[in-house]
Amino acid sequence: MSGEIRVVLVDDDPMVRTGLGLILGGDPGIAIVAEAVDGEDAVRVVAEHRPDVVLMDIRMPRRDGLSATEAILAMPDPPRILVLTTFDADDLVLKALRAGAAGFLLKDTPPARLVEAVRAVADGQPMLSPSVTAQLIAAVAQPELGAAQSARAAAEGKLATLTDREVEVAQAIGRGLSNQEIAGELYMSVATVKAHVGRLFTKLGVDNRVQIAILVHDAQK
Repeated sequence: MSGEIRVVLVDDDPMVRTGLGLILGGDPGIAIVAEAVDGEDAVRVVAEHRPDVVLMDIRMPRRDGLSATEAILAMPDPPRILVLTTFDADDLVLKALRAGAAGFLLKDTPPARLVEAVRAVADGQPMLSPSVTAQLIAAVAQPELGAAQSARAAAEGKLATLTDREVEVAQAIGRGLSNQEIAGELYMSVATVKAHVGRLFTKLGVDNRVQIAILVHDAQK
């Protein structure tokens, strides 16, 4: 995106908020417009300041980051949400990604990577490591049998609406491949891959690549 990226920080630990503020505030293209101490506060602050990106702690008192994420993403023209967590296998993180969060970061992410993540998410790109994404899904996407069968049926139904080529692209996304990597593997241009990804968003009713990866995973259970 062009112009200054407006960011809201949400974390119940004041030291974490201070650290994030120092890192991001040092970038001339990023402005910290507000902070929130829990999910309840986050919903109010986002509605008031209308940021571009929210860095959302997932485990907080009073109202957790998942509930706040769901409420914020239900707003008109919502911001992109980056979930912050101490663990790379957190069931609330996966639920937040299912709800439409743009990605997640570990709290020990290096400063340069944090700035890169905020910029990428503001531009509409997901911010996830393929290996960590696969680990997260494998570690916590273990529902009871009935729920697993229901999720599989729903995912299979959505994937059945795709063409063979779109399925191939969806499966590649599920493996964490970038557009460039998909283009090389499937012998198509990057522009064509982007067109396929756009159609996948529409056909599958998703907002980001993580949700596509989760659908592919659910269909393979």
